[in-house]
Amino acid sequence: MISIVSFILATGAVAVFTYKIVRRMKKSDNATEEYFTGGRALAWPVVAGSLLLTNLSTEQLVGLNGAVFGDKAFVGIAWEALAAFAMIATALVFLPRYLASGFTTTPAFLEKRFDKTTRSMVSGLFLFGYVTVLLPVVLYTGSLALIGMFDLNLPLWFVVATIGILGSAYAIVGGLKSVAVSDTINGVGLLVGGLAIPALALIALGDGSFFDGIAKLVNTNPEYLSVLAQTNVDGNVVSVPWPTLLTGMMFIQVFYWSTNQVIVQRAMAAKSLAEGQKGVLFASTMKLVGPLMLCLPGIIALHMTDLSIGKQDQVYGAIVRHVLPDWSLGLFAAVLMGSILSSFNSALNSASTLFSLQFYKGYINPSASGEKIVSIGKKFGIGLAIASIFLAPLLNQMQSIFEYLQKVNGLYSVPIIGIFLLGISTKHVPAIAAKVGMVVGIGFYSFFTFVNIKDVPTFFANSEGNLHWLHGYFISFIASVMVMLIIGYFKPKSAEEIAISDERVPAPVDMTPWAQAKKVSIAIMVITVGIYLVLTWISG
Repeated sequence: MISIVSFILATGAVAVFTYKIVRRMKKSDNATEEYFTGGRALAWPVVAGSLLLTNLSTEQLVGLNGAVFGDKAFVGIAWEALAAFAMIATALVFLPRYLASGFTTTPAFLEKRFDKTTRSMVSGLFLFGYVTVLLPVVLYTGSLALIGMFDLNLPLWFVVATIGILGSAYAIVGGLKSVAVSDTINGVGLLVGGLAIPALALIALGDGSFFDGIAKLVNTNPEYLSVLAQTNVDGNVVSVPWPTLLTGMMFIQVFYWSTNQVIVQRAMAAKSLAEGQKGVLFASTMKLVGPLMLCLPGIIALHMTDLSIGKQDQVYGAIVRHVLPDWSLGLFAAVLMGSILSSFNSALNSASTLFSLQFYKGYINPSASGEKIVSIGKKFGIGLAIASIFLAPLLNQMQSIFEYLQKVNGLYSVPIIGIFLLGISTKHVPAIAAKVGMVVGIGFYSFFTFVNIKDVPTFFANSEGNLHWLHGYFISFIASVMVMLIIGYFKPKSAEEIAISDERVPAPVDMTPWAQAKKVSIAIMVITVGIYLVLTWISG
């Protein structure tokens, strides 16, 4: 009972503080800019907090800890460590391009570089991903975590609906400012609570001693800490074999952190380029702490024989219930609820942004006022939330929700990342190349992921002996890019078309870059490599 009461009080407190802080923030006279980009008034701590909380939710806590537990290896750290590299690319390369032209959405860059149809196609792919993958997965994993922690005797659909309704309220009523501020508040709680779980688990593992727990982790089955493995202690291929780090892993990270509307929208709401870069790079630094929350509990659980675990996605809930005292369960559940709501309302806000600005204003009602666009965005968000609530319970049939999330993401991210990279790095590739490259990327990825190449060499294989989907991702990306470059070679844009694409409107924010951005970026890369070297040495 105490845990339920503390959960309700903590969740309510975040809502109250968010409301009070948002009321004091500067408001934009432009209704769409105020609702969709927070009036471009976000300082770097809010940018960083929102980036982290939008990304860090129960699909990560539940899914990645479950994947590590199933792997019996620490290879899942790659999802966090390589994210830090991709965020550096966002801060130094992508964000300056987005802010310089005052874009509200990442696909708006593609309209400027290619044409309106390309922007619409990419916006449609983003919306497809949000409704079929991101939103339902957040609701499902969030419900799973809460049911596991409180040992709730409630149907899954009921918990899903409750979270969906609460999350919708932030995004639909408050807009991006409410989303970003609540993210930052919850971020502090999640950082404290998330790091407390592995610390308490190590104490439990060491029979009351934190250092004995570490010693047991390092000395008993140290191969569990392997970060560069092809197979685990049982001889099974792990979910992230080390060769995939050289192929698809890096590109999927660049897609997520540099082009994905849900993520980049937070940085585009910064009040200056310097503030945006500070926020992104601080968040990048914190990603190096992420494995302690997202992977280590799964490794510790491998050493705890008294845990009752039916399937790997139940690991995180089981270990939280095992190490936390009853009085604190409610507080931690409130923090988790905050992270669930953060990812859900962030995706809803971004989906509403894409639909309203791209499809409604772009095609349905070009003369719509800012207030009308915001109103339509809210209605679209409500419809999307309802669809996600119905889809989420269907995911209960999956063995590993994290792998499902990443695999289906690739279906639309392969062509998107290729188009963005060529859009930024070349000038001659025409709009027709982007459209053809999109179709080629989706076709190749569908074949390699869902049809499969069987009986490949172990170096390229997954646990079934088929081509690993991350290698398929890389091949599909290369095919998409090559097709676009070939078309660009034989049918390049004219000088007049390039001149139009290069035209710049005055930037809406101060574009002076942060003076320390490159030095901080180098430091982050050195630390990341150092982490891999130390863990490789420990695991033997």
